[in-house]
Amino acid sequence: MRLLFANNSRCYHTQKHSSTKFSYKMSNFREKVLANLDKNKANATDLHQQNPSKTDDEIEDILFQKYRTELANSGSSKSPVQAQKQTQNDDPAVDSYRYIPRFHFELPKSADSLAQKLREEARTLFLQKRSKELLDNGEFKLLWSLLEKHHSPPIVGDEQYINYENYCKVGMIAGEKFHRYLTATTFSRLLASSSNPGKISVISLFNYTMRKVWLQQTRIGLSLYDYTGQGFLSESDMESYILELIPTFPQLEGLEKSFHSFYVCTTVRKFFFFLDPLRTGRIRIRDVLTCSFLDDLLELRDEEIPKDAQELNWFSAPSALSVYGHYLNLDKDHNGMLSKKELIGYGSGTLTPIFLERVFAECLTYDGEMDYKTYLDFVLALENRSEPQSLHYLFRILDVEHKGYLTAFTLNYFFKGIQEELSAHRAEPINFDDVKDEIFDMVKPVDPTRITLKDLISCGHGETVVSILIEFHKFWAYENREVMVTSTASEDTHNL
Repeated sequence: MRLLFANNSRCYHTQKHSSTKFSYKMSNFREKVLANLDKNKANATDLHQQNPSKTDDEIEDILFQKYRTELANSGSSKSPVQAQKQTQNDDPAVDSYRYIPRFHFELPKSADSLAQKLREEARTLFLQKRSKELLDNGEFKLLWSLLEKHHSPPIVGDEQYINYENYCKVGMIAGEKFHRYLTATTFSRLLASSSNPGKISVISLFNYTMRKVWLQQTRIGLSLYDYTGQGFLSESDMESYILELIPTFPQLEGLEKSFHSFYVCTTVRKFFFFLDPLRTGRIRIRDVLTCSFLDDLLELRDEEIPKDAQELNWFSAPSALSVYGHYLNLDKDHNGMLSKKELIGYGSGTLTPIFLERVFAECLTYDGEMDYKTYLDFVLALENRSEPQSLHYLFRILDVEHKGYLTAFTLNYFFKGIQEELSAHRAEPINFDDVKDEIFDMVKPVDPTRITLKDLISCGHGETVVSILIEFHKFWAYENREVMVTSTASEDTHNL
């Protein structure tokens, strides 16, 4: 509950700051609009007489459109009558909106500063209104006390339950603000997973309500950074969001400010790597809310997190410092970039030179060297090889001919790197045809002569296929898996 209350406070202050910022920008705008509308009120009577079927709102809209046109043509010699006619001609279907509701509104153009500012102000007011509809700390305490008071005996173990009659009573006593949370649908959903027939768990209901408010609250917070208002965040939007969150994380208090930019980059790359595999440059706010990454990130608000949990959390300070530390260790010439020669030391140091050549050919580089952002994508792909997004990244590198599928020729191209490593280790050579047949047997592609990305993902063995083609250490472990299993079994038997 403490975490949620902290989220409530943070969201409120962020929205308050945003509202002040927008209100300051819009003050002169409001004055100009109101002054002009007052000036044109005298024309309203004439417009009513000319258009008796139009409502007051429609007359006001005509006056507003006229004012917009005057602003756009402030430097021209057109008269107000000509400007009004031009506005009506620009939108010949305007009269049809009296009969057919308008369902598509184009975003204001960059040159139309008035419309853009109006949109910003409207969006901010809308988000403030939605924020006020959410439950605050005091209202959560009220809900908990009402649920405890009106629970339906008997208590099962230490858990209280409530039936539908008392559930409705709580909703009536709590007030109108709680009605959107205490619905019949909510009761039915919780009842489906309840072990007590006809009743739902009080703590489950309370946690469900908290979670729902938290999601709505977080969506409002993210929407404040969505400057287009279309439900997407660009990299710069997400970076601004993460940067403002850092001071609210007790787990990041010891992080030096000079490292904040690298931490933000490390954090944002994980969101975009997994939520934007097609590299469109933006991610949906809905996807951010539904993925588990946001939970892992906001876990840093807990003051005490076990060391092993921090190491497994990509967003923790130890994890971010470790990733960046490995990058610095690979950077032998200390120029802030990684060459192919330097990157070959990544991990176990057995990634084949052929694979690394393809990485530098397909990924964004600067004068043939890789920066930290590109390196993070590389790390995320190799550390999560079973994930569809990682397979998408690696498939693009393996697809030498850019045909959208892998053939025997493609597999042989990469397996040559493995054969070179076998020769360097003086190991017995392995016939490529045997490896090729085994790969096709694992994948079972729709077309028996080619492997598509869809085949690789759906077969469930994509991680194994990719690993035995690009990394000698992984290939050797796969080739000797039966010996290793037998050895492990023998050790277990000996210990017994």
